Amino acid sequence: MTAPAGALPLFRQAVKDEWIDYNGHLSEAYYVLVFGYATDALMAETGLGPEYREASGCSLYTVEAHVRYLREVDRGAGLIVRTTVLGADAKKVRFLHEMYVDAGTGEPAGDPVATEELFALHVDRATGRSAPLPGPVRDRLTALTAPAPDWAGRGIREV
Repeated sequence: MTAPAGALPLFRQAVKDEWIDYNGHLSEAYYVLVFGYATDALMAETGLGPEYREASGCSLYTVEAHVRYLREVDRGAGLIVRTTVLGADAKKVRFLHEMYVDAGTGEPAGDPVATEELFALHVDRATGRSAPLPGPVRDRLTALTAPAPDWAGRGIREV
C-alpha cells in the first residue's frame, strides 16, 4: 500500500496494554482514539496543526462520524491508519480513516480492521461558529481529494 506522491503519510500506533478490554481485544473506545490521533496528523499535515490553532483560534470540529468495527485487534498489535480526503469546500471537510494491523513489515496486513468516516467543520473557537478555511489549507485538502470507497456514505443497517 504505497501512497501516491503528494498523499498523506500513514499514521502508526502500537496497541497499549491498557486499551485491551475484558474479551482480550482492543476496546471499541480505543479504535476511535487512534482515529482521533490520525485526524490530528491530517490537520498537522494540511496546515491546521497546533501552531495554526494557537495563531488563528480556529480548528476542525467533528460534527458527524460513522465507525465500522470489522475485525478484532489483539494485544500488542501495531496499527496503521490510511487517511483519505473525500472533499473540502469553504468551511467543510469530509474524510475517512482505514485502520489496518501492521504485517510486521511496516505495511498493512490484509483488509481493514476498522474504518471511520467523518464530516468536520472549520470553527472559530472564540465565536463557536463555522469560519472559512484558509485558502492554502483548502487548496491542500482539495489536492488530496480521492474517490470514496463503496462503503463510504452508508448509514447503519436495519435489523
